[in-house]
Amino acid sequence: MTEPADARPPRRSIPAAVLGTRAERLAEPQPPRAWRIVSYVLFFLLGAAVSICGAFVQALWPPVGVLLALAATGATFYAGLRVTGTRLGAGLPAAGWFLALLLVMVPRPEGDNVLWTNATSLGWLFAGSILGVICATLPTRTSWFPGVPGPTR
Repeated sequence: MTEPADARPPRRSIPAAVLGTRAERLAEPQPPRAWRIVSYVLFFLLGAAVSICGAFVQALWPPVGVLLALAATGATFYAGLRVTGTRLGAGLPAAGWFLALLLVMVPRPEGDNVLWTNATSLGWLFAGSILGVICATLPTRTSWFPGVPGPTR
């Protein structure tokens, strides 16, 4: 029996269409080691830059600025995961993000602060750290240890 000419494949959900299914992500080839090392350094620096920019954006345009800062933060963490294919790829942007936040949270001698103790600043800190944890624990194509390639498939 033949299928009708207008038979369509099953429709994928929006997250599966954008992010890919788990099987598709695990089947992607592992990038070369030199490319991963360069990517780790660049994503660490990008995480720090997103943190500093996000600190100013979330304070400049509340509450939309918080959403913009969180979108950039989550995109950076997830891009590190997908580009490198390792959990370390999501962990290093998060480490750069936290390191830059520590520098931004310290008040200056003149009494100036970048991050204040208001709802938008605290919400951005909390939600950004949750995004970092989520991205660092998503399934990858590597073994159990972050940054170490698993066996070839």
